[in-house]
Amino acid sequence: MYNAVIIATYNESYEILAPTLQAVLNTTYDKKRLIVVMAYEERGGEQIKKTTERLKQEFQNSFFAFHTVMHPKDLPNEVVGKGGNITFAGHFLKDWLVEENIDFKDVIVTTLDSDNRPHKTYFDYVTYEYIVHEDRKHLSYQPVSLFLNNIWDAPAPMRVVATGNSFWNIISSMRPHTLRNFASHSQPMEALVEMDFWSTRTIVEDGHQYWRSYFYFNGNYSVVPIHVPIYQDAVLSDTYLKTLKAQFVQLRRWAYGASDVPYVAVRIFTKNRHVPFYESLARFFRLLDGHVTLASVSLLIAFGGWIPLLINPDAFRDPVAHQLPDIISATQQIALIGLVITVFMAFKLLPPRPERYKRHRNVFMLLQWLLMPITAIGYSSFSALYSQGRLFMGRYLDKFDVTDKATYKDKENK
Repeated sequence: MYNAVIIATYNESYEILAPTLQAVLNTTYDKKRLIVVMAYEERGGEQIKKTTERLKQEFQNSFFAFHTVMHPKDLPNEVVGKGGNITFAGHFLKDWLVEENIDFKDVIVTTLDSDNRPHKTYFDYVTYEYIVHEDRKHLSYQPVSLFLNNIWDAPAPMRVVATGNSFWNIISSMRPHTLRNFASHSQPMEALVEMDFWSTRTIVEDGHQYWRSYFYFNGNYSVVPIHVPIYQDAVLSDTYLKTLKAQFVQLRRWAYGASDVPYVAVRIFTKNRHVPFYESLARFFRLLDGHVTLASVSLLIAFGGWIPLLINPDAFRDPVAHQLPDIISATQQIALIGLVITVFMAFKLLPPRPERYKRHRNVFMLLQWLLMPITAIGYSSFSALYSQGRLFMGRYLDKFDVTDKATYKDKENK
């Protein structure tokens, strides 16, 4: 079995990309069965081309094969995004495998972002799951994304968001019936070739790949949880203000996955349906519920009890409406218990403190959780409302806004 790794990059620095390749190299899987494809963008400029060539010189002898593939800009029927890049790299990989006489059935493809660092047993785990399942072509494999690479360097609001997202991914991995593709994941080459790889028409190609696969295989598709992490960066840019903005832009892009709601609906509520109705209906409502909840739950917990009274002052006379603030207050107190548990678990997840930080940094790691109500509303809810509002008004997002990826060294050099 071969594992092919497509690493998508736009214009990230050597300091970001080299640790990713080193992490792949440090895995326990046989390196003579690992194929690396560095997929970079022409629009990223001359520097990224030089960076990928430098990486090729350093790592090409460490794997079975190492390729750099430039994705041309302005190809027809493509939005500016990652989907077009990795699809172009996928076609290159397909042609190369044919030349090498390697059967598609013997290849699993993993897509990584430029800052992703897989757990050392990741490829062993994926290969095992691929082998033990008979209907392997109709499966994909989803690791747990943990945004911890640079958690000590990121500003407090970003640490709260990153830790919250990490916990959500852990929880999702324990609910296989609700699990969908997110960020980095693996899928058999055989299936990818049949499906023409990933969508080039959406900026959320990861989550959309779940639905493309589900409908392409007429409902015979599921995601296998891989209970080891792929470590990713928390949002970190050159300045504090740029970092705050970059975090919103990232969450806005993720929330644009709401564009899958009509995509799924028109394929379920039709006479020409090719998927089981009740099963697909349950999946559709989970999708819809997830996006509605993301946009509304923080606002409802914070302000829901007062809305009826603000709209209609006479609501004070209604016993139920009069008690709403007390009910919401009790809900908030219960949520506070969950927050205490979250804080405790967050400290358990933290990587070792870098030597450049003193012990008092731990105090700030605790105090950061006072920002959770602000990040929940200002980032989670507002980014979802923004993306859903654009969809509602037909102002579609047709460009993948690359998340800034700065390192501590980059910031020191500014």
